[in-house]
Amino acid sequence: MCWSATADLAAGTVVAAIGVACTARVRRARELPLAALPLLLGAHQIVEAAVWRAGGGSGPATLAWAVIALPLLPVWVPLGVLLTTPPGARGRLAVPAAAGAVTAAALSYCLATRPVTAEIRGRTVGYVLDLPYAPLLIAGYLLATVGALLVAGDRLLRTLGAVIAAGAVLCVLLWRLEFISTWCAYAAVASVLLLVRAVRSA
Repeated sequence: MCWSATADLAAGTVVAAIGVACTARVRRARELPLAALPLLLGAHQIVEAAVWRAGGGSGPATLAWAVIALPLLPVWVPLGVLLTTPPGARGRLAVPAAAGAVTAAALSYCLATRPVTAEIRGRTVGYVLDLPYAPLLIAGYLLATVGALLVAGDRLLRTLGAVIAAGAVLCVLLWRLEFISTWCAYAAVASVLLLVRAVRSA
């Protein structure tokens, strides 16, 4: 599998269209953030197509991509799972939600005070941001985004969490320096499982 502006644009358009289909099937407002996740991730891939077109660098497309990938997702995912969980079973999501909030705050501060740049590396894109305590931030990020799915009460969400966790391991092994870009692309494609959930729920 290789990435390019065309590949990101095509994949992003398909995933975003799936996100539209998911949100169109929502019957309860609390289901909307989770149903809209493919829409967000599809838009994210479309933004990366603009990063490719710009040849990387630190322009608006790079910053927009980083804002979605870094502070937004670790808040969005646990919140979406939390809202779809019955009130009596939400306690298990306290740790992922808290980890997401703290991680997002730290990453937002880094983006506000440090430059983020994108580097085209063959068929992948590497994003460079000087992160203090990087291992701790990565752990918090994965706990929020993957952990929330793995402890969800919904079986399909746990399956999605397992698929995305396996993808994280694969992307680290194959593209360590480009992990965040390749894993986000993988997560975008994997999020089509939410369409299955939306169809079942409807």
